[in-house]
Amino acid sequence: MGKSTLINRLVGEKVAIVSEVPQTTRTRVIGMTHLPAAELIFVDTPGLHRPRHRLNEAMVRAAHRALDEADLVFFLIDATASWTSHDRRVLAAIGARRAPVFLIVNKVDRVSKPTLLPLIDACRALFDFAEIFPVSALRDETFEPLINAAMARLPEGEAQYPYDEYTTQTLRAMATEMIREKILHHTREEVPHAAAVRIETFQEDATAELVRIQAVVLVERESQKGILIGAGGAMMKRVGEEARNDLEQMMGRRVFLRLWVAVEPAWRQDPKALAELGYLD
Repeated sequence: MGKSTLINRLVGEKVAIVSEVPQTTRTRVIGMTHLPAAELIFVDTPGLHRPRHRLNEAMVRAAHRALDEADLVFFLIDATASWTSHDRRVLAAIGARRAPVFLIVNKVDRVSKPTLLPLIDACRALFDFAEIFPVSALRDETFEPLINAAMARLPEGEAQYPYDEYTTQTLRAMATEMIREKILHHTREEVPHAAAVRIETFQEDATAELVRIQAVVLVERESQKGILIGAGGAMMKRVGEEARNDLEQMMGRRVFLRLWVAVEPAWRQDPKALAELGYLD
């Protein structure tokens, strides 16, 4: 739908991985935008959904905590998709909070005005949105109207983060997510939701010019392991090369990345595994 793409554009750096796979975001991802007169803290949350595993339960809890703490909520919908009963349930959960809600209608570059305007009118009839913004998270050059409206709604206070920081995530955590992003891009069916990445080693050499990362990709079935490895190891090689390129660009140094795949049955239901992977508090 473009939620993580929008966060990245607002922050000006890649802080959240992007995928067409539903429920890509598994934890709260925080990004900051520093302006001359303000600091905006954006929180990309897992989507609200009906959980099927303990992992999903943790994701939903993270989303609810973020809503409880938010001073302003962006509710993003896809201009090319129809409203569903799930959308209405999510909106009801958001409306139960104290924060004003901005409706972000994304992908407006894919629809005509005769289609867009009735959609916006229908949205107004559903909920008392504080503001409505039609955007293209991928193509818009600027989000100044959205930023300015957000600033006007936020409380005054001291800056929470140094001016040169744009996320609270560690490099280790971002490496984990970038590897997972490539898995999401190259696999289908049950693999994306059943895959997780655990960093085994993350070491910088003495000159800080090289980072050595070893990581294991967890799946729940042997068949999923076969898909991820691919014929002659081709799939995992592609995932590793693309992740390494992104990591080198982000870190500004060379990266040695080694990946392997392990089967850990029902890890999404295992509290110990979820805690080790950072999905539980």
